[in-house]
Amino acid sequence: MNAVLRWLPVLLLVAVRCWGAEPQRGELQSRLNSELTPVGAQRSGNADGSIPPWTGGLSTAPPGWQVQQGYPDPYPQDRPLFTITRDTLQSQRARLTPGLVALLEQVAGYAVPVYPTRRSAALPKAVADDVVAQAGIAVLDGSGVAMKQYQAVPFPVPQTGLEVVWNHLLRYLGGSMERSTHAFPVRPNGDYYRIGFHSRRIYESQMDKKTDNRLFVTMGEYTEPATLLGTTFLVHEPLDQVREPRKAWIYNAGMRRVRRAPDLGFDGIPDGSEGMFTADQIDAYNGSPERYDWTLQGKQEVYVPYNCYRLGSPGQKDEDILRRGSVNPALMRYELHRVWVVEGRLKAGQSHIYGKRVFFVDEDSWSILEEDAYSTRGDLWRVALHGLVQFYDVQVPWYRFSLYHDLQSGSYFLAGLDNGIDAAIRFGIRGHLADFQPDALRRAGTH
Repeated sequence: MNAVLRWLPVLLLVAVRCWGAEPQRGELQSRLNSELTPVGAQRSGNADGSIPPWTGGLSTAPPGWQVQQGYPDPYPQDRPLFTITRDTLQSQRARLTPGLVALLEQVAGYAVPVYPTRRSAALPKAVADDVVAQAGIAVLDGSGVAMKQYQAVPFPVPQTGLEVVWNHLLRYLGGSMERSTHAFPVRPNGDYYRIGFHSRRIYESQMDKKTDNRLFVTMGEYTEPATLLGTTFLVHEPLDQVREPRKAWIYNAGMRRVRRAPDLGFDGIPDGSEGMFTADQIDAYNGSPERYDWTLQGKQEVYVPYNCYRLGSPGQKDEDILRRGSVNPALMRYELHRVWVVEGRLKAGQSHIYGKRVFFVDEDSWSILEEDAYSTRGDLWRVALHGLVQFYDVQVPWYRFSLYHDLQSGSYFLAGLDNGIDAAIRFGIRGHLADFQPDALRRAGTH
């Protein structure tokens, strides 16, 4: 009986949405099998052919590939069509985001090499089929989303900005992953140091024991430098954040104790970030969207970091990548893609260091590829770029790196690289609930 009562609000919302709406659902599902892709992107290319049609994405690994090789560029023959610099940006301004314009104008030597567009994003057939089958069922519940079970793309044809944000938050990332990465805070004079990090994120479908209203659990541990070594955090992420807030704990190696960590969310400052990004900017954007009013501004064709296999590829050294002001532009790749543009404005009575933020969300993967973050005074403060790649053996589009620029200080932070790490990222691993409890956090921090 308690279970029935717990789900009654969701069932009522779904009933209201679906009562007499089966024809609309059928029409939506038909569109997802015709002019739209299974996740809601426009299947056709653009008018001048610079964006090609989607033909299924990159769903197979290169011949002879093994996971120990990492993820080499599947398009090694591609060359830049042209490169945008400070001197040439005016001719391309219509296809540049405000953030890229600011970087070109303010960062010496910044460049945007534009490559042929490859619509490589693809999901496993079972996941894509489920998106179509569940289309039209999920509903918004305030700032949250109500659904009886997890849906990778709850709103394949979004009508509001909040629906686009939830598509990003719930997008398919392989069910689980484990990886080790390096990050680099780079100061205005070019000085930097390395941060090591090991993390596991396990979605509810991959857990041995099920928990009501759970989206995923994640645990992360700093492996270097010495000042952060052993610091470990644990997050229990709910599916419906209206019903239940995020739970987070942190083990501090210096204090040797576990404590609740309410600052692991919203505009809390992550350890090691040197204040260059906020907790909710990890994975481009995460957590409850409740503090902002989200407005859908439509679609645009803009240059975004896409198929960014070169930056951080095996064998590269730190000095090959890091430059004063930003990363080596010769290692970047931008492509012209259609993106959903969503603006978030801080609600009255809510607090956050960003008064406005604008997301540029890939139509093919529902991943945020760029964020322009504005201060509460209204000036463009930070620009975040998230380089998408297709993890072709598991059919997961996800980030190769995240790059956060602070326009005021001239510093930047590069995260997510694995070029100097032997262990390859792993997807689809199983998780044990007992390993993601506060007691386990203490054990992980002292092993």
